[in-house]
Amino acid sequence: MSLTLDDNSANFQIRAFKPGTIQVRHQAADQIYTHSIIITPDILIADWPPQTIKELTAAHLQKISELKPTILLIGTGATLVFPELSIYGHLINQGIGVEIMDTSAACRTYNALTAENRIVAAALIIS
Repeated sequence: MSLTLDDNSANFQIRAFKPGTIQVRHQAADQIYTHSIIITPDILIADWPPQTIKELTAAHLQKISELKPTILLIGTGATLVFPELSIYGHLINQGIGVEIMDTSAACRTYNALTAENRIVAAALIIS
């Protein structure tokens, strides 16, 4: 068996998720968040307002345009729920790919994409 060194250079990496908490590593220290977050390899926006997928609005995703990711992962909480296209359609029109998945899957996908040095953002609903 051969081992491969994890050379993920992202400043913010997701270490764990369970409904109600997200553990993020930054500068060799882990921090637990109990509110929804937006995360990119270089920026973390803590206390992002929507705490459930039912609260998500287009206004909550306005910050994503400024971050200019090539792909946005929307973690919808413990279960997969597809929000209305009107909530995230403006991002698609800007050329940002949008993937909808439960938050656990979004966390795993975020880490995989950052390991590939992709320009990714994840908007993660906590519950």
